[in-house]
Amino acid sequence: MSVGMVVLTVVAVLVFFGVLQRVLDRMYLTDRMALLLIAAMFVGTLLPNITIGMVSVNIGGALIPLGVCIYLFCKANEGKERLRTLVGIAVTAAVVYGLSALLPDEPEQMWIDPNWLYGLAGGIIAWILGRSRRGAFICGVVGVILADIAVGIVNWSKGIGQQLVLGGAGMADTVVISGVLAVLLAELIGEVTERLARKKHGRENA
Repeated sequence: MSVGMVVLTVVAVLVFFGVLQRVLDRMYLTDRMALLLIAAMFVGTLLPNITIGMVSVNIGGALIPLGVCIYLFCKANEGKERLRTLVGIAVTAAVVYGLSALLPDEPEQMWIDPNWLYGLAGGIIAWILGRSRRGAFICGVVGVILADIAVGIVNWSKGIGQQLVLGGAGMADTVVISGVLAVLLAELIGEVTERLARKKHGRENA
């Protein structure tokens, strides 16, 4: 089982026991919806990719996460949140693409798996710019996928006829790690900030 699938399994367990109820509420998802989406991603990664020309898309690693992002984006309450999310997507994609261009071509030369590094970088940048749980998840997922598309376009412009595979193999792990990490950071920092604000407010009223 890949790292991404392990992460999804842990998330599914936490959802089942109600640990992530607060997070799901803010993302406009019920427990049942979340579990169904996780199951769909699991099954989708095992299904054949949808291939059109030089582009191959994995159902569980790309299509379903993108569908969730579209749903969350449509649920955004304010235009400001949507704008911040779009900016976050662009910056996240640029950072992940920059890392892919700067890192060695051979993963064996690195101290960490590049897909892990892309996912962690994408998750952190996505949280900083997305801020809300919804925005952070969208930035993390879409930013990583856009970076992968950019790499494919650059390769084609150089005459490299390599097929662009979205959400396949290690990239599915990167998408999952980036999206989940962004949401967890947003939740953790948001919870700490809210508690400090309540504590400060309580002192002022004392």
